[in-house]
Amino acid sequence: MPYPIYDRGISWKNCETMPAQTSTVTPPTTCILPAAVLRAQAKARGRCSELDLTQGSKTTIAGPLRNHPRAAWNRLLARPVVGLLSLVLLPAMIWFLLESNRAATPQGWLTAAVQRQDLRDIVSAVGTLRAQLLVEVGAQVTGQVQRLHVKPGDRVSRGQLLIEIDDTTQKNTLRDEQAALQSLQAQGQARQAAVVYARQTLARQSRLYKNAAIALAELQAAQNALAAAQADVRMMKAQQRQTRIKIETAQAQLAYTRILAPMAGTVVALSAEQGQTLNATQASPTLLKLAQIDTLQIEAQISEADLQRVRPGMAASFTLFGREGEAIPTRLQTIDWMPVSSAVGQAVYYLGRLPADNPHGALRVGMTVQVEIQVASVRQVLTMPAAALGERDAQGRHRVLVLVDAATVQAPQERWVRIGLNNRVLVEVLEGLQEGEQVITGRAPQPSESETELAL
Repeated sequence: MPYPIYDRGISWKNCETMPAQTSTVTPPTTCILPAAVLRAQAKARGRCSELDLTQGSKTTIAGPLRNHPRAAWNRLLARPVVGLLSLVLLPAMIWFLLESNRAATPQGWLTAAVQRQDLRDIVSAVGTLRAQLLVEVGAQVTGQVQRLHVKPGDRVSRGQLLIEIDDTTQKNTLRDEQAALQSLQAQGQARQAAVVYARQTLARQSRLYKNAAIALAELQAAQNALAAAQADVRMMKAQQRQTRIKIETAQAQLAYTRILAPMAGTVVALSAEQGQTLNATQASPTLLKLAQIDTLQIEAQISEADLQRVRPGMAASFTLFGREGEAIPTRLQTIDWMPVSSAVGQAVYYLGRLPADNPHGALRVGMTVQVEIQVASVRQVLTMPAAALGERDAQGRHRVLVLVDAATVQAPQERWVRIGLNNRVLVEVLEGLQEGEQVITGRAPQPSESETELAL
């Protein structure tokens, strides 16, 4: 009959009809029962033991199972002939069962096999997809959105019309300035004519003054009149230049009512709506965001503890959440010199930047990705868990305990092993172990007194 074993996470199975399971626990004739079934079968035939199975399928628990004294007592009571003698033999039976329990409870070992496989040392980091070039397109004029020519996801070329804003005000301002310039030009012509007349008057007064026909004051008055006329002409020209500048400003304001794409890219966000009134008096409202998404950029947060292990140029890969099995290759380009956060008490991270090709547009700006930067790698080498490593000697070797035969109770052998690549989970074995040998990684968990006691 198989030995019943206690496991809190497995549904009820009949111990007598269940096939033996030999992959995780020794001896090979075992079955798995929840605690409630063990209590219900306290009077069943055979021995009853329990052990909490918490390890994976590749872990072996070496050592025989413990026989519970109360289960043996219940099985004796289940027999009619022995039940009468139990009252007399009870003290001796209890002593015998307790002594046999102590002798059959050696400490179990958790082991793992030395295997040949590929080994990598990586630095993991969480990153965010960013656009290499992201432009926020805003409105520089006040007015109502008259027409939207794009929608999110549209690809646009440089100079393409995106949004039209009502241009009535801007057109009227331009017409006013153009009319003002025409008025100033007419006044300039009149001032120019006044200069010609003042120059002729001064010439006539000069001849009369030479002939002593007029006084000096009259000559000076003619000179002052010419100077004033020339000053008026210069003033008119300045006003005309000022008006021309206003016209250029009005023309620019009119052009701002037609929002054009500043670059080729994809519309990744659109916040404007047709009929919306824009107020650009105090701030420029953002209407849409335009990005180049053919190649995105990953901003990976690299811990300061891993900063000395990575450098630009290292091979890397990233995976999307929800698609963990699809690793996309990339390469670490740069690492920022300033940390993301330097506040006291907070973890310090530096942004590592990696390109992410996006030819089909499957990647979106703002996505979270898991990045793995490959520090070192070896192929098809002997490996073992790093938990099996013991102390290190002066020659750089590590002490490792090896279990030669997991099916028997014996002392493990001590080996001194030289290791290579160590990623803190698995280590490369250079010498000292052979493939398939079982190294000890720890001790099996022992059941508590409350778990080993069976209710009657």
